[in-house]
Amino acid sequence: MTRPRVAVLDYGSGNLRSAVRAIERAGADAELTSDAKVAAEADGLLVPGVGAFESCMRGLVDVDGVRIIERRLIANRPVLGICVGMQILFGEGIEHGVRTEGCGEWPGVIERLQAPIVPHIGWNTVEAGEDSKMFAGIEEERFYFVHSYGLRSWELSRPPALPSPAVTWTDYGGDRFVSAVEDGPLWATQFHPEKSGDVGIALLRNWLATL
Repeated sequence: MTRPRVAVLDYGSGNLRSAVRAIERAGADAELTSDAKVAAEADGLLVPGVGAFESCMRGLVDVDGVRIIERRLIANRPVLGICVGMQILFGEGIEHGVRTEGCGEWPGVIERLQAPIVPHIGWNTVEAGEDSKMFAGIEEERFYFVHSYGLRSWELSRPPALPSPAVTWTDYGGDRFVSAVEDGPLWATQFHPEKSGDVGIALLRNWLATL
């Protein structure tokens, strides 16, 4: 059986090698690339992200990543965003009073968490969205988070005739934020599957099964 091919988008963000290793362990061939043609033609595209929203968006624009993501989604080709790679899929991010425009695939503002201790570092549970494929078999497990910002309000509203995304939430220090979204070919996680051990690999296998 042929293994699926996943392009891990290299746009200057960190944590790239661990993402490649996790995808390979989950059962796919992974290629770290900034080449638009490779990213467009792969069975799946993984968009990692570590650091500040603004710098990640700048790097994404530099490799034409916004257009790559948009064209894949128009063609119904799977994309998975991780951590800041999830955040930049939303309308905008606010860090230290600076607003930066995101990809705009979903409406919403990424903002600082309102919890007693920030950043949020460590293992936490999730409240999986209804009919989640991402968390099939791992709904009760814990995942590894490292972040200070997140989406604290879900703003997308669609007509009843259109499918609604499966939105997953997590509570941290009395604050709630979106920790994952499944929306047709576009999936995203605020936590790091590649740092979540066997549970994270199981999640990646769930994604690979959709390719």
